[in-house]
Amino acid sequence: MRILLIEDEEKVSRLIVRGLTAERFAVDVAANGSNGLELAQTYTYDLIILDLMLPGLSGTEVLRHVRLGDAHVPVLVLTARDALSDKVTHFELGADDYLTKPFAFAELLVRVKALLRRGAAQMSGRAHVLRVADLELDRLSQQVKRAGRKIELTSKEYALLEYLMSNAGRVLSRTMIIEHVWDQSFDGATNIVDVYVRHLRAKVDEAHERKLLRTVRGVGYAISDEEET
Repeated sequence: MRILLIEDEEKVSRLIVRGLTAERFAVDVAANGSNGLELAQTYTYDLIILDLMLPGLSGTEVLRHVRLGDAHVPVLVLTARDALSDKVTHFELGADDYLTKPFAFAELLVRVKALLRRGAAQMSGRAHVLRVADLELDRLSQQVKRAGRKIELTSKEYALLEYLMSNAGRVLSRTMIIEHVWDQSFDGATNIVDVYVRHLRAKVDEAHERKLLRTVRGVGYAISDEEET
């Protein structure tokens, strides 16, 4: 699952990104409200973690604009302000949960997982269990199975497979994959995608006669249950 973190405090941002990445979430980061809103309006996220006191566009304004365009994406508000009136205001604007700074990462993680479970019930055509032939990915438990047998994946392997399965049958370019699976500021060569696809093939396809991962030469990669012609 993909999370957008809009937070200007570098120390807090690093803590959250490190913890969520360890839990196998893909995380995009924006350090100000304007960039955060642009990402929220450009990409599809499963959850937004939003600080209120941001440079430029405030978190309150970001929340207001996000809700004008997406009534369903869960939003967890972070703030040092704990006044009841602030909480009421932001709940009325569309926040789904409210966490006061300072906080323990363990509490944030519990709230993130609760919001994702709640959001799964509201997904518009986005099932939390993805299937391609006998390959199954559960976006809530983050478990992957093929023919009923569990497959152990690293966080990046999981994020890559989830992106491919979310777009089953569609060819995704290396650039599209880099932008979705790796950090927005990732500046590495696109052959990192080829390396991770090889890793996935070894775990997902190698032991099975029917291969699901496809290479479209000169274009990119896809996953499909259709027989190759």
